[in-house]
Amino acid sequence: MEKLLNRFLKKPWLVLVVFLIMTVGFFKVMKSNSRMETDLDKYMPQHHPAFVFSNQAEEWFNIKDGIIIAIENQEGIFNSGTIQKVKDLTKALQKMKEINKDDVTSLYTADNIIGSEDGMDVRAFFKNTPKTDEEMELLRTNVRNNEMIFGRLVSNEETVTVIIAEIEDDVFSQEFYKQILELGESFNGPETIHVAGRPIVEGTMALLGPADMKRMVPIVLIVIILVLLTVLRSFKSTFFTLLVVMFSTVWTFGLMAAVGIPIYAVSTMIPVMLIAIGVADGIHLYSHLHLYMNKNPHAAKKDAMLDMIKGMWKPVVMTSVTTAVGFISLLTSQVYPIKYFGIFTAFGVMMAMVFSLVLIPAGVMVFGLPKWKKQKSDNGGNKASFATAFSAKIVKYKYATIILTAVIVFISIAGIGKVWINSSFLEKFEADSDIVLTDQFINENFGGTSTLNVIFDSQDNGAFKNPAVLTAIDKMQYDVEGTLQVVGNSFALSDYLKRMNKVMHADDEAYNVIPESQELIAQYLLLYEMSGDPENLWKVVDYDYKKANLTFQLKSDNSKAINSAIEVIERHVPELNKLNVDLKYAGSGYKGLVFTDLILQGQIASLVMSLIIVIILLSLMFKNFMAGLIGSVPIIITSIISFGVMGLLNIPLSTTTALLSSIAIGIGIDYAVHFLERYKIYAAETGDKILTSRHTMQHSGRAIVFNAIVVIAGFLVLLFSVFPPNRALGALVSLNMFTSFLGTVTIMYLLLFVSNIYFKKR
Repeated sequence: MEKLLNRFLKKPWLVLVVFLIMTVGFFKVMKSNSRMETDLDKYMPQHHPAFVFSNQAEEWFNIKDGIIIAIENQEGIFNSGTIQKVKDLTKALQKMKEINKDDVTSLYTADNIIGSEDGMDVRAFFKNTPKTDEEMELLRTNVRNNEMIFGRLVSNEETVTVIIAEIEDDVFSQEFYKQILELGESFNGPETIHVAGRPIVEGTMALLGPADMKRMVPIVLIVIILVLLTVLRSFKSTFFTLLVVMFSTVWTFGLMAAVGIPIYAVSTMIPVMLIAIGVADGIHLYSHLHLYMNKNPHAAKKDAMLDMIKGMWKPVVMTSVTTAVGFISLLTSQVYPIKYFGIFTAFGVMMAMVFSLVLIPAGVMVFGLPKWKKQKSDNGGNKASFATAFSAKIVKYKYATIILTAVIVFISIAGIGKVWINSSFLEKFEADSDIVLTDQFINENFGGTSTLNVIFDSQDNGAFKNPAVLTAIDKMQYDVEGTLQVVGNSFALSDYLKRMNKVMHADDEAYNVIPESQELIAQYLLLYEMSGDPENLWKVVDYDYKKANLTFQLKSDNSKAINSAIEVIERHVPELNKLNVDLKYAGSGYKGLVFTDLILQGQIASLVMSLIIVIILLSLMFKNFMAGLIGSVPIIITSIISFGVMGLLNIPLSTTTALLSSIAIGIGIDYAVHFLERYKIYAAETGDKILTSRHTMQHSGRAIVFNAIVVIAGFLVLLFSVFPPNRALGALVSLNMFTSFLGTVTIMYLLLFVSNIYFKKR
């Protein structure tokens, strides 16, 4: 090994040049091939049975996510100017190449089912904009009398009307997103135009994600530079430590681009992660070098580098491997952004290790040793005294320390029971952001911007012409809408038949019910197919009337809202089963709910797997199973406290905060590894527990404090993110780093001291 090190240290310039050229290559690949993933469906595993069925149901009934454009006029929409604007905006949307003409629904394109001399007719509400008061009043009356339109396309206060443009998943792009917003803006005044819907959420996230990353990276760099200058007290040390994390970040994103993996919203945090994590190796290396030069002030730089690499390569490699394991454990998740986040962050961590062990020694050989002020030796001085006093106090008050820790853990366990999972993509934004306020506005005036599709299936042909089946579905609609405030409206074949029955009986409200005769239902449907647009009918039932689609509109897209609706729906399953009808769920709302279950499953699997692997690795590294168990105690306590705080502060698990356990374990274990390594070395050298404790606190304790300060400062930068989940993650990880550090130098140290694992033979 020494020969290899000597060769490496002879040509440090070559090492720096080679790595610089390779980094430039990765940067070019990153710049040319990187892309942001905007389709939230692509976040989910399409092979999952729930997604397979949902995708199939979407094909059966042409279920698509819609862009919702609301036109608001405080004086009322029933005037020539506003109605003309509805027509013009509808036509403008129909002309866009990304939108199918028949997939735009508004007051201009909607069907009005009415009674006629021949029985039943289906007409447009208007073709030409009403000019006279009489024509406008007739339009108003027709809208008010149509339950399928009033409250759905026109608000009950008649001050807002909506246009819904459904689109395919694969047509949405940032250019299309900008066109939609510009189109809405061009129709502003005197009416106010509001644009919402899931595709707009996707577009806004894709726009803000990279912008958020660009804003935070300079901030985290400034913070890390200031902290490094404070703890390392050297410009050279700070520069090469930063060079390590910059190179590792470029290589990570370059590799992502090279293999065709897109940047997801959560991927935008990777630079902040690597910058905050990657500096740890440099801090420990320079801290060791500082102590060596303090004892050997006249040593040559080559000797100093040999001592640094020989003394620190093992803990640096061990901590990097255990950190990478924490992130690799995210492969258990079926959620693509989390899975890829784990893979590439682990790669970045390992590259930071390589760069630390190569670039830092090469930099010292080329540019010279950092210049530090000489400090007093371990035989005296404030730092040695503090290390001695601290280790003595921990031992003296060991029972108080253990009891206090137990109380905190007990409270945290109580909080864990309150942790919930949130599937909402809208709640990733600020509560007062334009997109959230627009969504709230539309939810206040209409049924809701989120949907849950209930798919009914029967083996019997014509099952959904059966009055009993249709009545059961109508009963379900009434129950769900009446029980839950979060459910605004619902729409199914039953709504068509109730409307037909009513208009065929002179608009008598008493007939706004499902017809009792199957023959009459069949006649109504035949009349509609002949006189109306049957394409609308196939959105709620299939051609053989063996499958049907019921859509619930919800005023929230989070998992609590969707679960509450499903809970009420499930009450009606036994009655439908008696009628030989089964039901399943589909649509973006339900897929989001399944998404949350996958997050939870992945979180549990990741936590268990990473803990087991870390314990095994520590046991192998230190050739002692007890050392592996003791080393894992701080991260176990940290994980419990972390999830307890989430529950107590009502912070939900999401695609962002689901990363917490892996980060906590991956980074938090570093402190234990460095402490255990030094404790083992000093135990062998001194044979005395007190001296071992003092020297370990002085050497590793010092570096661990510096490490914790830098990592905490780095993650606190996430508090500047525009996304609330990112801010929550930054605060929680910072808390984790503090508790991991504190647990290492208190509880873990006490366990080492009491167990005598390195002193049993003496």
